[in-house]
Amino acid sequence: MANALLISTGAIIGIVVAVIVVLLIVVIIAWYISAYNKLQRLKNLVEEGWSTIDVQLKKRYDLVPNLVETVKGYAKHESGTLEAVIAARNAAMTASGEGKMAAENALSGTLKSLFALQEAYPDLKANANFISLQNQLKSLENEIASARRYYNGTVKELNTKIDLFPSNIVAKRMGLEKRAYFELDSSEERTNPQVKF
Repeated sequence: MANALLISTGAIIGIVVAVIVVLLIVVIIAWYISAYNKLQRLKNLVEEGWSTIDVQLKKRYDLVPNLVETVKGYAKHESGTLEAVIAARNAAMTASGEGKMAAENALSGTLKSLFALQEAYPDLKANANFISLQNQLKSLENEIASARRYYNGTVKELNTKIDLFPSNIVAKRMGLEKRAYFELDSSEERTNPQVKF
């Protein structure tokens, strides 16, 4: 009788241990699936953010030549500034990846130079076409800034998950790498350009 009780107690302990192990495995699998899905969602949000920036930049690319043509009529001897804007636009259109961010920052800087020209040419300031194009570009720049903030926010969240334990284990298995923020590269790009004659 004592052996039977001992065997049944041993069997019960074995069953309890097996149940605990199975529950632990189920919890680990559930956590892994949850972490995987969260990382995948963040990856998709980052890609969506970049796509939104790309759409806004395409609109800006289309607007810049019209703006340059309008300015050309008033500022004929400012060809260097106008050529720099067009060159920066073309470079931004053909760039990709992190190079695209740098090219976009360069384009933003040359556009500031273009708008600084209006101070030297009062007739240009009064031109309805220029004002309309300038307002459209300002609106686009605001939309781009908003898209950058969204993108950078999702990149921050993704990068944090990639860095933190234990989600970094899942991120490694997924092959996820930290993404770069879309920001200004230098202090020169943060200042307003000066146009001198």
